[in-house]
Amino acid sequence: MSERANIRDVAARAGVAVKTVSRVLNGHPYVSASMRERVERAMADLGFYPSVAARILSGSKSNQIALIYDNHSPYYMSQIQAGCWECCKAHGIRLLAQPVAIADADVGDQVRGLVTETHVDGIILSSPVTDCAAVLHALDALDIPFVRISPGTNHALTSSVFMDDAQAADDMTTHLINLGHRRIGFIKGHSSHMASDDRLFGYRRALDRAGIAFEPHLVMPGEFDFDSGLVAGARLLDLPHPPSAIFAANDDMAAGVLAEAHSRGLALPEQLSVAGFDDTTLARTVWPALTTIHQPMIELARTATEILIGGGDITHRRLPHTLIERASLAPPFRMIP
Repeated sequence: MSERANIRDVAARAGVAVKTVSRVLNGHPYVSASMRERVERAMADLGFYPSVAARILSGSKSNQIALIYDNHSPYYMSQIQAGCWECCKAHGIRLLAQPVAIADADVGDQVRGLVTETHVDGIILSSPVTDCAAVLHALDALDIPFVRISPGTNHALTSSVFMDDAQAADDMTTHLINLGHRRIGFIKGHSSHMASDDRLFGYRRALDRAGIAFEPHLVMPGEFDFDSGLVAGARLLDLPHPPSAIFAANDDMAAGVLAEAHSRGLALPEQLSVAGFDDTTLARTVWPALTTIHQPMIELARTATEILIGGGDITHRRLPHTLIERASLAPPFRMIP
């Protein structure tokens, strides 16, 4: 079949009522062995899997799913929630958005309580919860379907959607190298996000491919927020031989670098190029507007929700990123003799 079979297709194939299929799916005791066999044969013939949507239609579940997150970027989470909500609305499913703190010792119990108290039919995990061992263990033990957005570990555990953070950072670093930059500062993201390591890896890979030696003092820690970008930018610009370009692992930190550079009276981008990552609204409103990597956040969330609702075998989908050129980059500044 060109489209995924649903519970009504199974009923038609087996020649029974939808309610009968529901009873088979729910393990109802008052279904004859022959009737159960007819329904199970129809499911096998159609490649039907009892998905979230099927369980909802059968009346055995709550008609709602939950998005669990621990991310302090308002823009990122608004986009993730928008993507999940868009898909849920199309399927008539309620979306619950639940924040947690992965540093809490009882975060696994918190998630377990959420599932048992609300009877949600499935879970979407966003970064960094997507790699939290306590949460993954709790959900696996509950035997509830869940899909992860941008996981960095245990890829075979469950379905996931992601973009190639390492390649995206490689692309941006290569773009800076092609402009003529050889001293490129990098501001890493929060240590709890696997994407932070992936983006640093991509930065280093691009330098290595171009034959540019990696200089550890050109890499500064960050927290994915404006203030950490401000501090990291100041430290990089205070170096005896400061970089001609700074690539921050998200737009909030890049905005902090811009603010620090403006406070020093630097001409941008003539005296300093600054690049970001994510393509948030902020990237278009700062001056100069940021050249950045567009991360398809809404599409990631929408796709994760579609996979969860659709059910079926474990699947992994990679979505493309895009390098967005704006006004914050220029060839490295050179004094005229």
